[in-house]
Amino acid sequence: MTSAQTIVYNAMSTVSVSVVVPVYHSEASLRPLAERLRAVLQERPAEFEIILVNDGSPDRCWGLIEDLARADPHIRGINLMRNFGQHNALLCGIRAARFDVIVTLDADLQHPPEEIPKLLAKLAEGFDVVYGLPEKNKHGVRRDTASRLMRRLLKTMHVETAAIGNSFRAFRTPLRNAFAEFQGPFVSIDVLLTWGTMRFTSVAVRHDTRTHGHSSYSLPKLLSHCFDVITGFSTLPLRLASWIGFFFTLFGIGILIYVVSRYLILGYSAPGFPFLASIIAIFAGAQLFALGIIGEYIARMHFRLMDRPTYVVRQTAEHDAKEVEKQ
Repeated sequence: MTSAQTIVYNAMSTVSVSVVVPVYHSEASLRPLAERLRAVLQERPAEFEIILVNDGSPDRCWGLIEDLARADPHIRGINLMRNFGQHNALLCGIRAARFDVIVTLDADLQHPPEEIPKLLAKLAEGFDVVYGLPEKNKHGVRRDTASRLMRRLLKTMHVETAAIGNSFRAFRTPLRNAFAEFQGPFVSIDVLLTWGTMRFTSVAVRHDTRTHGHSSYSLPKLLSHCFDVITGFSTLPLRLASWIGFFFTLFGIGILIYVVSRYLILGYSAPGFPFLASIIAIFAGAQLFALGIIGEYIARMHFRLMDRPTYVVRQTAEHDAKEVEKQ
C-alpha cells in the first residue's frame, strides 16, 4: 500500500458506517451475513450499525432479525407491513440510518461483506457515491442480459451515473437530504442519488455465487422496474412520442405530395386499397403508441394523487440489554 493509499485508508477508518440490507426470502443466508458484516466492521475503530429491513418476506426472516437485534447492539431491524419492493425497503433503511456513510448490499451473500473496505477507501478519495461492480456477474445469462439492457435504457434517459447502478454501493449520508421529501410508490435509489450529486465512481469487487434460494428479480420484473424508472423519472418517452408524431406528419405530407404529383403528371391517383390501408394502419399505430405513453404518465400522476405510501413500517427491533442479561 502506497503512502497516499495509507492516508486515504486511515481517513476513512474513522468514519462511522450504517449498512442497510433489504431482506426477502433470505432465511438461510441472514445469520451468516450478519456474522460476516460484524467481523468486517469490528476491525474498524469507528462506530457502525447494521439495519435489516424485512420487506414482507413470507419466511422466518423477521423472527431471525428480532433474534439478531436482541443479541447484538449493532443490529437494528425494521419490519414493513407488506412487500413494497427492494428500492422502497432500501429507502426506508436509508432514512433510518444514523451514521456518516451508508452502505447497501443484498442479503443473498453474492455481495461479499469483506469488499466493503474497498468501497470506503474509494469514497475517501473525494467521491460521493461508489458502486461495487462485480468483476464477473454470476446471476445467470437471462438476469445478466436483462441487467445490461436496463443500464443501456438508463443511458438513453441521460442518467449515465445511474446506469452503472448496482445494489452494492456506498455513499455519504447527507445525500439523502436531496430526496428527503420524496414520496411515491415507484422508487429508484440510483436515480434519487443523482438528485444530490454527480460525483459517482465504481470499483471492481468480488461477486460470489448464490448458495441459497433464487433471485426474486425475474426478467419481466427487471424490465418492469426499468420502465418504471424511465417513465417515473424522465420525460424521454413523451419526447419520443412527440418525435414519432412529427416524423409521421412529415411522412403524411410526403404521401400527399406523391399522390397529387402522380395525379398531375399521369392523370390518375395511386390505385389500390392495400396502399391506403397500410397508411391508415401506420398512422393509427403511431397514435396509439403516443396515447399509451401519455397514459403511463397519467397513471403515475393518478398514483401520486392517491398519495400511496412509499412504505409502511409495522414494527422495529433493537438491542435490549436487560433482556440479554436475563438470558
